[in-house]
Amino acid sequence: MSTELDPERERLRCAGKAWKTWGPYLTERQWGTVREDYSPGGDAWEYLSHDQARSRAYRWGEDGIGGFSDDQSRLCLAVALWNGRDPILKERLFGVTNGEGNHGEDVKEAYYYLDATPTHSYLRMLYKYPQAEFPYSELLQTNRSRTKTQREFELADTGVFEGDRYFDVEIEYARAGIDDALLTITVHNRGPEAADIHVLPQLWFRNTWSWSEASPRPLLQRTAPGRISASHHELGEMVFELEGAPPTLFCDNETNTPRLFGGNAEGFFKDAIGEHVVAGDTAATNPSATGTKVAGWFRQSVPAGGTFRVRARLRRPGEGAGSAFAQHDAILAQRRAETDAFYAVLQKDVADPDARLVQRQAFAGMIWTKQFYMLDVFDWVQGDEAQPPPQRSRVRNEDWQHLTNADIISMPDAWEYPWYAAWELAFHCIPLALIDVEFAKGQLELLTSDWYMHPNGQLPAYEWAFDDANPPVHAWATWRVYQIDRKRNGGKGDRKFLERVFHKLLLNFGWWINRKDHDDNNVFQGGFLGLDNIGVFDRSKDLPTGGHIDQADGTAWMAMYSLNLMRIALELALENEVYEDMASKFFEHFLYIAKAMAKVGETGLWDEDDEFYYDWLHLPNDDGSHEKIPLRVRSMVGLIPLFAVEVLEPKLLDRLPRFKRRLEWFLEYRPDLAKLISHFHVPGKGQRRLLSLLRGHRMKCLIRRMADESEFLSPYGVRAMSRVHLEAPFRFEHGGVEQVVRYTPAESDSYLFGGNSNWRGPVWMPVNYLLIESLQRFHHYYGDDFLVEFPTGSGNKITLEAIAADLSVRLTRLFLRDDDDRRPVFGDDAKHQTDPHFRDLVLFYEYFDGDNGRGVGASHQTGWTGLVAKLIQPRLPATIRSSSPRSE
Repeated sequence: MSTELDPERERLRCAGKAWKTWGPYLTERQWGTVREDYSPGGDAWEYLSHDQARSRAYRWGEDGIGGFSDDQSRLCLAVALWNGRDPILKERLFGVTNGEGNHGEDVKEAYYYLDATPTHSYLRMLYKYPQAEFPYSELLQTNRSRTKTQREFELADTGVFEGDRYFDVEIEYARAGIDDALLTITVHNRGPEAADIHVLPQLWFRNTWSWSEASPRPLLQRTAPGRISASHHELGEMVFELEGAPPTLFCDNETNTPRLFGGNAEGFFKDAIGEHVVAGDTAATNPSATGTKVAGWFRQSVPAGGTFRVRARLRRPGEGAGSAFAQHDAILAQRRAETDAFYAVLQKDVADPDARLVQRQAFAGMIWTKQFYMLDVFDWVQGDEAQPPPQRSRVRNEDWQHLTNADIISMPDAWEYPWYAAWELAFHCIPLALIDVEFAKGQLELLTSDWYMHPNGQLPAYEWAFDDANPPVHAWATWRVYQIDRKRNGGKGDRKFLERVFHKLLLNFGWWINRKDHDDNNVFQGGFLGLDNIGVFDRSKDLPTGGHIDQADGTAWMAMYSLNLMRIALELALENEVYEDMASKFFEHFLYIAKAMAKVGETGLWDEDDEFYYDWLHLPNDDGSHEKIPLRVRSMVGLIPLFAVEVLEPKLLDRLPRFKRRLEWFLEYRPDLAKLISHFHVPGKGQRRLLSLLRGHRMKCLIRRMADESEFLSPYGVRAMSRVHLEAPFRFEHGGVEQVVRYTPAESDSYLFGGNSNWRGPVWMPVNYLLIESLQRFHHYYGDDFLVEFPTGSGNKITLEAIAADLSVRLTRLFLRDDDDRRPVFGDDAKHQTDPHFRDLVLFYEYFDGDNGRGVGASHQTGWTGLVAKLIQPRLPATIRSSSPRSE
């Protein structure tokens, strides 16, 4: 399809940066975040709660339902609702905190991201609003009373959707131009009787004036019925227009100190609009029709099965000709059609309409969870000049006072995880590169910039603890995004991007080498490394036993990191021979790590009896020696060594003679190391050379475990822990205390890391994706003649590429309708399985039940679960893609 028929790609190509100055950048939850926490003890959840959020001005950001803002969230637009029964105005999503939920924090709302373009020319989401009083207290009390062994209590469990007595509130943005956004709110009454609804499009300025005396105060004021001017010293002038000239309610985005802290302060506070609408306090809002927050107040009785529509427009003064709404429907229809055209090109080889629906909603979720994230740690630690200084007994992230963030970043989940996380972000960039490769590249560059990366080379993990260590996957993601971009551009890659990130990752690699190799023997630690509760102990803390753990996953991640940097250096060396020496350096690092991994018993990580990799616990003895104990938990930790694999093409080696000579000299000089890596001297398919931690025997051992349906292989992907630990849990006793690790396929029964995630049995998308890519690379070397039994014990032998394809099918079938017309992701949720108003609204959960595929954890984590969009893109013949994931 030509660009004339695909305006969205034309926008991306010619003016993508300008169009992205506005977007869905409001988070779903600013309250309860670390950046808003100024408490003495660092209790972010309690310091600024959901109850306080409606009355308290935020310091570092804003939130709202279906929010839209400029790229600094200076001027924000979102939707508020009232059904005539709720005790408060519905301005933001409700959920239980980490301490209130039986499985940690969890949003208790029904909302769905349905469509979006990468320039935000069109955006669409759906919010389901009960007509009965929203069950805040029931959700809170029931979740508090449930135990770790019980399911979470969700909104649908309260019965508020029974009899279809709810509103579907559809929120759409269609941009007529860069600074011209049309908002359409369509309310559908799904119930059997007429019902009243109050719809309030709200426009407000982020509070920037309460923290610094020098910051100018912006202004909203009514200039005519249904017309509000917005003046900001940086943003300039904007106009907000409301069709039908409804009543407009004004207040200020400032804290209601009398309500929260007592006293007699006067003003038109942040919560005034809710007080006016819900409590009938007409004196709460500003009668002079000025302020820093405003709402248009639409009220309607919607008949059973009927609809009600609200239209608004935010634009520059003078932008667009004639009436604000004369072309509204035409522009909306045009943007919808352009969005269809954009995805038609991407999905032209995706034959299954259900797969197209799932992929499109996955992309929509990834675009909607691009958020404005702001935090200056120095200012946060020191406090603001116009506010009392913080009185903290414990200062979180005190060593990160260089960190100054004010950027649009891809978030894991805009409610449950409304902050960036280093390794999650790397995975986000893979599917994002399919629709907006410039944004994907920008995200990878951003995290390695001076105002993010620590001067010592560490990447920031996440705001709860920037100095935690996430798996080092940034180089892998950088290389993969480079490859995707190069393929899109007909073989021409963005070498400046690759080189820029590579240089920063040299610093990060050095940090890993210097900080995470306890005994200086190329066996690494690293902490929890993103796998939360997978081990016997909380690996991010000092061990209760003393000593330290040599981690199979930490060491394998570093081997993978070495190979990733080597491959990037080789690519750069094609145009600058200086990089050949760097490639040699990382090749040698990989060999030394391979040597450490390969050892058997007390000095290595391989267990010859179990034919598996384990973590090893080093316990100090009184005489200064260490007792070394394998922690025989059969988990994803032992499969991660599969990830460290690279295939070198003979043409590439021939173009880099310096590297080739050094490589061959090193292998000849150190045959003890050469024999540890797989078949480097033995050419594979097409004379290729293989670099891997695993020689053929050990690779087959791990694949045999992985492919065993009684262990790791589930109908929906590879479990994070072997199912053998259901009947045979791992037990470890020390000092009279026993630790037990048991296969737990869904919600966690452990309080490690707050208990809101679980790596002891579920299926996780990111590590499954890496397994698929690793198997594809192994096949690239071994070819079609190398066959492996799959599933284990089936007698069915197939290629490694076919195994990768099978795993991809299992993962995508989590979301697709099966032969019974059910989506496994929804488990026993009858509403989502059968109701026509729910069944095609897909949720992309954080992880999935290792037995039945039910979605678990954060329900809107299209961050790394959005990798399913990449898996849906055709790669292999259709006959392989459609094969059954179960052995017959």
